[in-house]
Amino acid sequence: MKLDKASFAALIKLIIFLVVTGAATALLMMTMSNIRFESSNKYKAVFTDATGVTKGDDVRIAGVSVGSVKKVEITGKDKAVVEFTVRSATPLTESTQAQLRFRNLVGQRYLNLYKDGTGPTSILKAGSTIPLERTQEALDLTTLLNGFKPVFQALSPSDTNKLAFELVQTLQGESGNVENLLARTSSLTRTLADRDQLIGDVVTNLSQVLDTIGSRDDQLTDTIDTLQQFVTGLKDDRGAILDSIDSISELSTETSNLLVQGRPDLAADVKQLKRVATNLSKPKNLQTVDTALKILPIKLKKLTTLASNGSLFNFYACNINLTLKGLPAEFAQLLEPLLKLKVGGSRCETGGDQ
Repeated sequence: MKLDKASFAALIKLIIFLVVTGAATALLMMTMSNIRFESSNKYKAVFTDATGVTKGDDVRIAGVSVGSVKKVEITGKDKAVVEFTVRSATPLTESTQAQLRFRNLVGQRYLNLYKDGTGPTSILKAGSTIPLERTQEALDLTTLLNGFKPVFQALSPSDTNKLAFELVQTLQGESGNVENLLARTSSLTRTLADRDQLIGDVVTNLSQVLDTIGSRDDQLTDTIDTLQQFVTGLKDDRGAILDSIDSISELSTETSNLLVQGRPDLAADVKQLKRVATNLSKPKNLQTVDTALKILPIKLKKLTTLASNGSLFNFYACNINLTLKGLPAEFAQLLEPLLKLKVGGSRCETGGDQ
């Protein structure tokens, strides 16, 4: 099958799009999984506590990522061995020390490597293990933050995050400067001192409120008792309340269905009613309606007289004229007196209603 120029151009564009998208996806996956194509050496480090360390965590030297954690294994009863890789271009020495640190406040860790200037400077062979005396586990962040909990309660969420993060960095040795922490603590104390009058007013007002509540102990007790009785009554009637709610729900559903079903007919009735109102509003029809309304009482009076005997209408005939067609003239003349019948008697002579 041959493709025209437009189809061939679209196919080329699709192939280019798929190639670029696939390359970008692969690059993103390699970045997220910390995959490196350069050669690297494997090492191990022994810790007494490697909680929170997972495969793929960074291995850093002076804050620069040089490798990643491959796995964490338990050895003995109270030790953990962390296996990690470091790129070959960054050799380790016999004095290299390993320390677990927090990457952020949500608990992510990374392995920090640094050199002890007093130790040997010979190259550490690939596959070697950094012993326990040259490792340090991560700071117990939960215990630390719990100790500062009263301080954090007086700060806004953003200030709490900044203070906690700088505190962790300082205690882990990354900052080396305690002035930031002291400055924020000083700012907190100054803020509390500036609001001393406000805090005093709040305490005074709270004391007055408590005194008022104490002086009205009986009313408060009665209110609580009444509320308890009310709640108890609701508890006892919860079955009826739930049944009522179910019934209301069913009623709402049926009403909705009724409106849905009757909406077309109702719309048609309103439309026809509009036509009737339009016709009745014309001058000619208004005159007819006015005349009908004026004579309606007279008609109803006569109808009432006719129906005065209950279920029987009071009708009577005064004259009956019969006409026969198709008969011979002589025979018709003989029957003519018989066809003109007089009925009704004296009622017809009094001029009553017919």
